[in-house]
Amino acid sequence: MLMKYIFVTLLFIPFFALAQDCSLKTSRDPYTKEIKISTGFVSLNATLVSIEATKSEIDFMFSLGSGKCFDDASTASVFFEGSRLKTNFKNNGTMNCDGLFHFNFRNTNPFPTALQNLGNKKITSIRFKDNTNKEASVTLTPEQQQVFMNFTNCIISAAKKLLQ
Repeated sequence: MLMKYIFVTLLFIPFFALAQDCSLKTSRDPYTKEIKISTGFVSLNATLVSIEATKSEIDFMFSLGSGKCFDDASTASVFFEGSRLKTNFKNNGTMNCDGLFHFNFRNTNPFPTALQNLGNKKITSIRFKDNTNKEASVTLTPEQQQVFMNFTNCIISAAKKLLQ
């Protein structure tokens, strides 16, 4: 019985180590008084990503540069390293031609499997399809894969605290 608890504890050590490297920004909306936690913008080649968490949702915002138009029919396919597993997301942001693509998750306990996959599996590439079905691809280097995983895990840890 004791060995089982030791084994489970050892499995969580990497998560505690990641939590120590978090440098998140916290702000409070002046009107609603809602707390928002953000990674700020992180560069993934020519694309910027920002992850924000509130008490109700976790928002991944990608900025692919102006000229790319996204609407509610636009999609993103996330491909994971070492498998043929992919996850598809629809744009949850407003229609825009600023190259901004959002996908959101409800901040609930337990967290959605797709969100957990973003924090636990390395992403090799993300393919965005705009409203004209033109594809824009972002390929992540091994260092960027780790940075993205770290920030996702940091946000997940911070989002859990917002639920309390």
